[in-house]
Amino acid sequence: MPDEPAATAPDLEPRKGSPSPRLDESEFKKRFLSQFKDRAYATLEEELGKVAAAAWDAYANSRKSPITKKAGPGFADPDYDIALDWLSARDEIRAAQARFEDKTAPLRVLLINGSSRSEHTCPGELSKSFRMVDIAKDVFAAAGVVVNVLDLSRIASEYGRQIHPCKACFSTSAALCHWPCSCYPNYSLGQIHDWMNDIYPMWVEAHGIMIVSPVNWYQTPSPMKLMIDRLVCADGGNPDPTSTHGKHAKEAKELEMQGWDYPRHLSGRLFSVVVHGDTEGVESVRRSVSNWLTSMDLIPAGPLAEVERYIGYWEPYATSHDAFERDRAFQEEVRNAARTLLEGIVSRRQRQDGSGRKAVEATT
Repeated sequence: MPDEPAATAPDLEPRKGSPSPRLDESEFKKRFLSQFKDRAYATLEEELGKVAAAAWDAYANSRKSPITKKAGPGFADPDYDIALDWLSARDEIRAAQARFEDKTAPLRVLLINGSSRSEHTCPGELSKSFRMVDIAKDVFAAAGVVVNVLDLSRIASEYGRQIHPCKACFSTSAALCHWPCSCYPNYSLGQIHDWMNDIYPMWVEAHGIMIVSPVNWYQTPSPMKLMIDRLVCADGGNPDPTSTHGKHAKEAKELEMQGWDYPRHLSGRLFSVVVHGDTEGVESVRRSVSNWLTSMDLIPAGPLAEVERYIGYWEPYATSHDAFERDRAFQEEVRNAARTLLEGIVSRRQRQDGSGRKAVEATT
């Protein structure tokens, strides 16, 4: 038989070739100053010109993270200049993990409203999802569980509240996707006010996660999809940015090829998912959200904790809240989903505690 060809080493050189997005000074300043259209800024033209010049200098020199310190002991490269923003986010996550692991502390549930609708912006009316979150919240509060509500509609209604899109670092290499995400803030590009550094600890500290979401065009609403994508770093992400010297793609590829363990940073949390719609798509959206959570090593709380239902099926949108108020059976299903998640996290605490005494005390 002919000799087998010798195996060649993989080519880890990052592929390049897309056009540059860089702006010239004129276009940059035009875009920067476009945010100051209100007449209140009319008397500040000279001052804004100076601010625009400073912003151009930061952009031209790509100062993504202008405030840093030496990483110090405990990092792969102690001499690496690491962003204080990232260190602060890392510390919050560590504190949240300590709360999650404390068997004497109360149980915690994160309730997520996935809808972007609220009465505080153009729709002029709160979402049905928000009302379902309130129903579930009462179940947990009555049991003495600490409840944290993440209302994603605030992305559309609150000043400076943003979730920036995932840049897909994981697709280049898992080692390039840092935990927590180090892509933001990027001050030179004006990519600031990113909410995820507040959201990561909410997930980490929670013993149970309950997501309530409508269907938007066969998908989750856009704020929820942004959050989902940005949680990729929680499933295999690199907790040490100095090991790749920031976003050094080839270093990350080489590190991954040495053997990457894909750490599951949210492993062990239980979850519940409630998806509702008006016409089509509840089955596929509920399934996709549940599959996503399971793939991150979260644990389904039970069949009753996963609900997919229509409200006012093919009825006018104008009467959808009225349809929800009449549908007492569906409201009870939401309560049952919360109860199932509650029973799951209490039971898990009891098994961990050995006797169950502390778990019961922590939730009553």
